[in-house]
Amino acid sequence: MFPIRRNRRLRQNEAIRSLVRETTITPNDFLVPLFVVEGKGVKEEIPSMPNYYRFSLDLLEEEVKLLWNLGLKSVLLFVKVDDKLKDNKGTEALNPNGLMQRAIKSVKEICPNMLVMTDVALDPFSVYGHDGIIENGKIINDATVEVLAQMSISHAEAGADFVAPSDMMDGRVLGIREALDQSNFIDTGIMSYSAKYASSFYGPFRDALDSAPVDAHDIPKDKKTYQMDFANRDEAIRETQMDINEGADIVMVKPGLCYLDIVRDIRNSFNVPIAVYQVSGEYAMLKAAAEKGWLDHDSVMLEQVTAIKRAGADIIASYFAKDVVNLIS
Repeated sequence: MFPIRRNRRLRQNEAIRSLVRETTITPNDFLVPLFVVEGKGVKEEIPSMPNYYRFSLDLLEEEVKLLWNLGLKSVLLFVKVDDKLKDNKGTEALNPNGLMQRAIKSVKEICPNMLVMTDVALDPFSVYGHDGIIENGKIINDATVEVLAQMSISHAEAGADFVAPSDMMDGRVLGIREALDQSNFIDTGIMSYSAKYASSFYGPFRDALDSAPVDAHDIPKDKKTYQMDFANRDEAIRETQMDINEGADIVMVKPGLCYLDIVRDIRNSFNVPIAVYQVSGEYAMLKAAAEKGWLDHDSVMLEQVTAIKRAGADIIASYFAKDVVNLIS
């Protein structure tokens, strides 16, 4: 007899496909990255990230209101720092009146219920474009962690709900957790970039913040001594386990699409919230292909974010967040 079980019965029309769909995208899935710059009335499109912008604080407030009205309730803040404020120790990162600190306060003033996460790393503040302090041509781990801990306290004082260390220094989650607790910020969470790979997909992001490593004598030309080798899989489990043990509330895999095996490995190994960063290069590639007419932008975009969630992500940090929500609403 021909098969009694016909799987195509569950695919006959959109009504039945929707009813049995295993993975559904909603606004609650997204964390929205926002780039902040000094000035007033500034909304600068990032050339390598079409339709994505840097905002001055006054226009940042308008953007935050728009996000909230779309049902997007969480933002991840990054700042573009003037070159004259950069040094080797990230001094400006600790300025209580710095751009990041003012950005946190601005978001909280205009939208108190918006969840604010902040980037904790030295590269936007480093004259060398690295995530750590450099001595004798090497990124120094422990001294960098001390600065990251103080940076996290500064963000918490400004009103951040979560700090997000993206540096990949060893022990930084524990250092930050202890510093926050000692300063009575016991409720400030940590979203750790636990499995962050030394990827070539970060180029447009570094353009957005002018934070690429400089090409100078005796300075590492890339971040491979602290970010993970993209050939490694088991290492991600070790890194994530360490961050959980040190107090991370949320762990992250970065980049997204090329690392969905890592997302699934972590989902199978740990019962913790998992974030995935769909990075700037992934965004830029789809925008470029769609502009050429080679791919349908909206359908591919939705397929990509669905794949990330299907792999095991609870949170998707994505430059497509507004586009997706406008598409599915």
